[in-house]
Amino acid sequence: MNERSAPRRPSPVLAIAGFAATVVFLTVAIVIARPAEAADDLSILSSVILGLVEGLTEYLPVSSTGHLLVVQQLLGLGGTEASDLALDTYAICIQAGAILAVLVLYRRRLVQMLAGVRGNDPAGRRLFAATLSAFLPTVVIALALGDLIRDRLFDVVPIAIAWIAGGFAIFVLVRTGRIQRSAGRDITDLGVRHAAIIGTAQAIALWPGVSRSLVTIVAAVLVGLSLHAAVEFSFILGLATLSAATAYEALNNGANLIDQFGLVSPIVGLVVAFASAVVAIRWMVGWLESRGFGVFGGYRIAVGVGTLVALGFDLVG
Repeated sequence: MNERSAPRRPSPVLAIAGFAATVVFLTVAIVIARPAEAADDLSILSSVILGLVEGLTEYLPVSSTGHLLVVQQLLGLGGTEASDLALDTYAICIQAGAILAVLVLYRRRLVQMLAGVRGNDPAGRRLFAATLSAFLPTVVIALALGDLIRDRLFDVVPIAIAWIAGGFAIFVLVRTGRIQRSAGRDITDLGVRHAAIIGTAQAIALWPGVSRSLVTIVAAVLVGLSLHAAVEFSFILGLATLSAATAYEALNNGANLIDQFGLVSPIVGLVVAFASAVVAIRWMVGWLESRGFGVFGGYRIAVGVGTLVALGFDLVG
């Protein structure tokens, strides 16, 4: 299994059926898992739900952070300062499952990059340099603005606004032909200057609901990569970015996470996130190569409007 092993033409009927089944499962599971009052623990079922949401949405251009925050609200989790902090930590550390999925699916590309670092593969060395160049701007901006963004934008309304705005942006880009399936350069032709632009754009996704995958894919296409190459670079860059964020959060708040939720529930969520991320990555690559980007615009607008409606009925927030 490698970066080109995804099916070329996924059936839209199967995709819709799979999506519907997932929505039904999550709805039923959330109803079952939701306690009568806010909960400061994390049940196995809640952990499975969050792991499934993380894995399915991390690499799709729909914002995993936004989905996790809204689903946490729907599950009625948190309620104390310690449990809220543990949930924030969990939402980041569970990314380790999605990270592992990329390590498995894109291992040949990563081996190529390692060979490039050793001086044995010029294309791998260029890709490693581009990844590093894209990674550094995000780190600088995240360290400078991370606390401010967490205080101001980690709420249901800003997330819904970002979902809707991103959906309309996708429609505009597709309609104007700025995102095409075939035109553009290969991933190994990406230079450090254009990679730095992609990395700077990635920082926009610190706003939950924007989607790291969305802004990196769009930025990569706009600097000249093909859609396939842009998606692949988004995965590779995400591996570096998510690994750093996960390690940072685990070192700073991992003890509180374990004190609040123990080890079993977080590990269950991580395993589910890995399995569902593998499925999502393979489906997304096949879908984009054969059917394009527009479906994600419609989904983002629908989930954004649905969240605002749910907010009006006091189901979230």
